[in-house]
Amino acid sequence: MLIAGFPAGAWGTNCYLVAPAAGEECVIIDPGHQAADGVAEAVRKHRLKPVAVVLTHGHIDHVASVVPVCGAHDVPAWIHPEDRYMMSDPEKAIGRTIGMPLMGELTVGEPDDVRELADGTKLELAGLELTVAHAPGHTKGSVTFGLPEAADIPPVLFSGDLLFAGSIGRTDFPGGSMDDMLESLARVVLPLDDATVVLPGHNDYTTIGQERATNPYLRRVAAGQGAANEAPRRGM
Repeated sequence: MLIAGFPAGAWGTNCYLVAPAAGEECVIIDPGHQAADGVAEAVRKHRLKPVAVVLTHGHIDHVASVVPVCGAHDVPAWIHPEDRYMMSDPEKAIGRTIGMPLMGELTVGEPDDVRELADGTKLELAGLELTVAHAPGHTKGSVTFGLPEAADIPPVLFSGDLLFAGSIGRTDFPGGSMDDMLESLARVVLPLDDATVVLPGHNDYTTIGQERATNPYLRRVAAGQGAANEAPRRGM
């Protein structure tokens, strides 16, 4: 399994290229602000052929490069229907005051081929099986992507802005909800095996086991005690 990731643009959003191995087809996850060059470099370095872009949610820091990346490789973009409007109307999703000075340099809009994600779907792309879990809270259409255990890696969860090392995504943008976030953590994250790798994470990754032990939000959900009224200000 090959997972090539890099932080992109002004927000440092994590973008990933995932393939069964170097020299094969790949899926691109969350090509955000200024990610196109990084994607092109990873494609060249690992001799990859992109077949799809998949998006954990629609905030501009995760989708800003969708149009040029999809256009360069003639591939579709997959997004949950609740977040699809954000590709064309990012100001409605995050408001005018956050990151809007960058709007002049961003390419907003939808690529030619947009397909909608549904909860529980298993996407078979590039020789991979990505399990989609609808996980609202950060946005109404937030999703995670799960990869099963392979010969050389444990299970992997691409968590978007649902879960980070020691933290969770913010819930104060339009469509955000702490109640939904807690429900998503309980339903999507807690049932996973401790060995499951979570991306993104501190120093490249964390695991569900580490988060059970150290993440105060996940520990409170697991204990049935609820959580703090406001999530940390991390991630758009």
